[in-house]
Amino acid sequence: MTKVATKASLSPGRRRLLELMQEINFGRIEELTVRDGEPSFDPPPQVVREIKFGGENGPRQEVSVEDFALKSQATQLFAQLDYLGNGTVLSLDVKHGLPFRMSVKKTVRA
Repeated sequence: MTKVATKASLSPGRRRLLELMQEINFGRIEELTVRDGEPSFDPPPQVVREIKFGGENGPRQEVSVEDFALKSQATQLFAQLDYLGNGTVLSLDVKHGLPFRMSVKKTVRA
């Protein structure tokens, strides 16, 4: 039986990142530091929101929900952060409050 990842099961940093994506709804997060696979908000990342006139511009309703099963996009994002380990997410595109695409930077040791 496969264990379903939930919001409540996330570390505080991952929960904060999930909620930030839900608040943005459409846009991107830039220059997010990752340490040991965990998002770090020191220094704080930059947020760029997309505003669509006549569209959904507010936060997702899920942002205020305490617990729910994570969508596959979120679990894939957290798996990629684990794989990155230490580095920087240069840009994380967010659509409908979910991660869509990201660019990462990692120093390669000689």
